Amino acid sequence: MEILVNYSFELILIAALFGFFMAWGIGANDVANAMGTSVGSKALTIKQAIIIAMIFEFAGAYLAGGEVTSTIRKGIIDSGYFVDAPELLVFGMTASLLAAGFWLLIASYLGWPVSTTHSIVGAIVGFAAVGVSVDAVAWGKVAGIVGSWIVTPAISGFIAYLIFMSAQKLIFNTDDPLKNAKRYVPVYMGFAGFVLSLVTIKKGLKHVGLHLSPVEGYAWAIGIAVLVGILGSLTISRLKIDPKADRRMHYANVEKVFAILMVVTACCMAFAHGSNDVANAIGPLAAVVSVVSNEGEIAKKATLAWWILPLGAVGIVAGLAIFGHRVMATIGKGITHLTPSRGFAAELAAASTVVIASGTGLPISTTQTLVGAVLGVGMARGIAALNLSVIRNIVVSWVVTLPAGAVMSIIFFYILKAIFS
Repeated sequence: MEILVNYSFELILIAALFGFFMAWGIGANDVANAMGTSVGSKALTIKQAIIIAMIFEFAGAYLAGGEVTSTIRKGIIDSGYFVDAPELLVFGMTASLLAAGFWLLIASYLGWPVSTTHSIVGAIVGFAAVGVSVDAVAWGKVAGIVGSWIVTPAISGFIAYLIFMSAQKLIFNTDDPLKNAKRYVPVYMGFAGFVLSLVTIKKGLKHVGLHLSPVEGYAWAIGIAVLVGILGSLTISRLKIDPKADRRMHYANVEKVFAILMVVTACCMAFAHGSNDVANAIGPLAAVVSVVSNEGEIAKKATLAWWILPLGAVGIVAGLAIFGHRVMATIGKGITHLTPSRGFAAELAAASTVVIASGTGLPISTTQTLVGAVLGVGMARGIAALNLSVIRNIVVSWVVTLPAGAVMSIIFFYILKAIFS
């Protein structure tokens, strides 16, 4: 307890620096993979993707990142084990931020899209199990996260496969692709409006204080879907395209329509991602600030200090701008060749999976959801369309993420304990 009183400023400063580093890693890795499909399909340039992500990630993190966050991320550890030694919780959360940030730096440098949620969870599990007690960890929740490695990509891959194959059957493989695009693309637009509205309502607006009931949420989403479909239909009907042009020209024009859709899905996904995943950086930081400020008392909920949310938001934007291009290249070009229609199918499938997971309480990683969706689109074109060596590296990086975060967290935990003791 004396340590928290004597070194309160130093402990908060170190935790803030490591929290910023973790947010930087989220930007470099997680945000980059969310924008990778748009860049890989050439719907956006890297510069445009970074600007869009900066605006919408910052808005999501700052406006909808949550005024109150649980002190213990996703209930992975039992705070009861720290009541007599709250400084261990402070050292552990600080070490976890540094460990997860370090792993994200390494993964981003190698171009591996890994899960930021799994990075921080692995780190927290590591210090708690070794530094405090094996019983302090909720192993059932950890098992659920490991199970999501298979379930999440499989669901999003299947949905992406269905969306892409339906577009092929209804539009691209027909005698008049342009006529069918005008007929069916507004339906896809309406579906995208529905799914992305639900993502924003479930993942974003609840943090602002707008608590809509499930019925109200679905009613709003259906209303927005109908509106988007009508606007899409009016926009497409105004496109001036020569009907006598050859099929390749028709295909190119249809892809242009899907490119516009991709920009909209990218904006919504960035907002939802910012509001949801900024908690991976600010959750442990809020826990440290709360415990130190209350001189060792561990609150069930930690009210955020005014500076924590902007710190996380700025960190995410900085990481994306400085280092995001490596992971963008892996998602956008490394796994399979993407066009706007394929990229749209992948992004819409990822958003749909986020909605399904939110409704069922399935632990989810946006990274694995999107990678699964890109794989699904690639599989629709046959196994030869996939770069298997890149996929192997990605799967290995997923398996390594939890233990890597845990090992580094244990090392940093004992270093911090030695310094301040």
